[in-house]
Amino acid sequence: MKPTSTVLLEFNPQRDNLGKGKELRDGLSVALQIGDTLWVANDESISLERLSLQKESKSGNYKYGREHKQFCLSDYLELPVPPAKLTKKQKKTKPEESGFEEIDIEGLDYEGGYLWLVGSHSLKRSKPDLKDGQKIAQKQLAEVSADGNRYLLARIPVVDVDGTYTLTKVDKHKGQKRSAALLDGNAKGNDLTEALRQDKHLGPFLDIPGKDNGFDVEGLALVGKRILLGLRGPVLRGWAVILELELKQDKKQPSRLKLKAIGPKQRLYRKHFLDLGGLGIRDICVQDSDLLILAGPTMSLDGPVTIFRWPGGAEAKSTGIKNESVVTAETLQHVMDVPYGKGVDHAEGITLFSQMNGKASSLLVVYDSASESRQLSESSAVADVFSLR
Repeated sequence: MKPTSTVLLEFNPQRDNLGKGKELRDGLSVALQIGDTLWVANDESISLERLSLQKESKSGNYKYGREHKQFCLSDYLELPVPPAKLTKKQKKTKPEESGFEEIDIEGLDYEGGYLWLVGSHSLKRSKPDLKDGQKIAQKQLAEVSADGNRYLLARIPVVDVDGTYTLTKVDKHKGQKRSAALLDGNAKGNDLTEALRQDKHLGPFLDIPGKDNGFDVEGLALVGKRILLGLRGPVLRGWAVILELELKQDKKQPSRLKLKAIGPKQRLYRKHFLDLGGLGIRDICVQDSDLLILAGPTMSLDGPVTIFRWPGGAEAKSTGIKNESVVTAETLQHVMDVPYGKGVDHAEGITLFSQMNGKASSLLVVYDSASESRQLSESSAVADVFSLR
């Protein structure tokens, strides 16, 4: 399916450089529209990027980039691995030493005055470099490591300042105090991974790297108080998994969140299995009572990439989704196939997109490994808009 229009994302060149020859626009993993602001992130950073609506053209294409503002998440959250403090000399002589462990941001949503985000929670395997010889390459393939900041599930208050949405660490609204907080954990895991250790479906995959069909979170959606996490992996005999959680604030530590018992036998989560034909979940978002699912390969492959609709998958009942689900292929609706390139343009993030503050009847898609054709100018990238009508 071809996009009905496009959106040009323009980043400030001074904030676009991640070091080591990488740019923000090269690896966009999430997108979220709030009013006239568009929030995106690169999965190799520890920041969120806010782009404001700049103009629209007669062709129906949009441009976001006015007042690109970068929000370093360590300013709002106590990250498991805080960024290293570099001296002015280090920043000047070695700008490629960014001094942080990536969060691998893979999910973003807005609900109840909070912006919610999630890291991949996944391990990674080293890439082999054949220039060093076959023996070294074999050793590299055996190296598995973890970035502690990937174990992040958090919320940050959002406030409207003169029509522009911005983040704040603490906010008082209608007599109630809202504060930034994250699920309790450390650089080796958090309460979610601890709860999943003994799970018969997911426990065995926690020690397998994400791109090896191991545990890998790549989607987040809020349904009232319920949090839905889409898993890129594992895919179990062709079936993908969505986890359902509910969090509560720790009374003793307001900056920490705890899991609530919502599953069978007082389990701290629910599981929903979906037959996506062997594909994993790359992102999810809510449209009315339905859940839209961006599905793609669990491995590092080019395609296929498909948008599915789970009718009623996001019903906002007072008790949430009452039971765990096994959703067959016949229940799911095929919405569209998303185009992809050879080694480039891998769809990673989706968000409902409204034009001129109207009803969100379109879907915005951002891409990892952006092709040259998407890089129209310095520090810019093109996202696609698809009609949902």
